[in-house]
Amino acid sequence: MTFYVENLVDASFPFDEEEIASRVCERILELEKCPYEAEVNVFITDNEGIRRINKSERGIDKDTDVLSFPNLKYDKPSVFDLTINDPSGCTNPETDELILGDIVVSADRVYSQAAEYGHLPLREYAFLIAHSMYHLCGYDHMDEEDARLMEKKQEEALNSLDITRRL
Repeated sequence: MTFYVENLVDASFPFDEEEIASRVCERILELEKCPYEAEVNVFITDNEGIRRINKSERGIDKDTDVLSFPNLKYDKPSVFDLTINDPSGCTNPETDELILGDIVVSADRVYSQAAEYGHLPLREYAFLIAHSMYHLCGYDHMDEEDARLMEKKQEEALNSLDITRRL
């Protein structure tokens, strides 16, 4: 797996953000039985930066905790069918890895939501990465049933890595 993390605002965390994101992403791809080596990009910004991205990419002029930009289309979540996608945009020609997409995390929200929910920033960061990875695998939470499924999968993935709320 190729994993790229760029900290756009020099945010400081009490953990290695690349190592945590990599562990979470790799575990989710394993759980979802992704048959390909994959590539994921993570960008860390602040509330203002994520607000700008949210406005330019989604037309929503407000900050948020995490944004997901999947590169693939899915008929069903985690059915990695390259035949329904543009072959030239699915894989990195240099590595033949499947390009899953981009994740943008607000460091400000990592800290504020960790305090709000009563757990460590590491847990909140890992949760946001997991949430976004499931979007990159084709999951969504547009209705209650889909939201419950995504939440269950996120918790299972994090629990399997021993990244729990009790941290």
